[in-house]
Amino acid sequence: MEAKKLLVSSSPHMRSERTVTKEMLDVIIALIPTGLAGIYFFGMKALVLMIASVASCVIAEFISNKVMKRQSSINDLSAIVTGLLLAYNIPVTMPVWQTVIGAAFAIVICKQFFGGIGQNIVNPALGARAFLLASWSKNMSNYVAPGKVSAVSAATVLSGGEKPALLDMFIGNMGGCIGEVSTIAILIGAAYLVIRKVISLRIPAVYILTTAILLMVFNKSVDGIIEQLLSGGLMLGAFFMATDYTTSPVTKKGEIIFAFGCGLITSLIRVFGGYPEGVSYSILLMNLLVPLIDSKTMPKVFGVASKGAKDE
Repeated sequence: MEAKKLLVSSSPHMRSERTVTKEMLDVIIALIPTGLAGIYFFGMKALVLMIASVASCVIAEFISNKVMKRQSSINDLSAIVTGLLLAYNIPVTMPVWQTVIGAAFAIVICKQFFGGIGQNIVNPALGARAFLLASWSKNMSNYVAPGKVSAVSAATVLSGGEKPALLDMFIGNMGGCIGEVSTIAILIGAAYLVIRKVISLRIPAVYILTTAILLMVFNKSVDGIIEQLLSGGLMLGAFFMATDYTTSPVTKKGEIIFAFGCGLITSLIRVFGGYPEGVSYSILLMNLLVPLIDSKTMPKVFGVASKGAKDE
């Protein structure tokens, strides 16, 4: 009788009590300070957009699972995270119906089309933001500062125009997307994720540092560098979207390469591009390179059976 074929792989064989649901719950908790800041500075319309985005993502997830005959993934809470991040990436003036379309695009096209959680190749919220920006660019750029009909937007700050006081920029009292303006709220949430060991500081630190250095090099000046770092979506992107497990590298070396690439592309777009903000596009482009980065940085493992292994 032919012997059983056993494939034995080398240790370590890791086990963890962490589940996707627990990870997503931690991210939701970490996003609460940013959401509260958005509501405080932009009013109840911000809350309406958050609810619309989250509800639409959950519904789209439910329908997609039914249509594609997949096991329900509602309970893993990832759709809620996507909905919150999408809401944080749009201005408070965005129409609700366009937000709903963006949420559906994030779940159906960017996530479920590729097989669901863990198999998407780009961050769904950023993919939806790019879609909304291409579809309704005027609405996506219609920033309103707290308590004013019109105000200095993040794009204007990045373009080198009138700048709010640094303290206002740090706490979030300026124009911009709902979840991008308050650096202190973002940092509070990020600190929670680091303490809970959901994320490491490797990607955010390299991303932000690379952006800062290259902006100084490209602009040949250190003037306004703090304003550049506090403006736009750099902080939100670095801590909450570039660190997404599915769309970021699995090795430490890969994470550094990935983060450097994000910083490089962000800086190039901000300085030389026709659009003053490059965070979303930089992360999306680097998302597409993750399989290549992983293949080049994955360490060789000895003692693992090859795919075509045969008995002697």
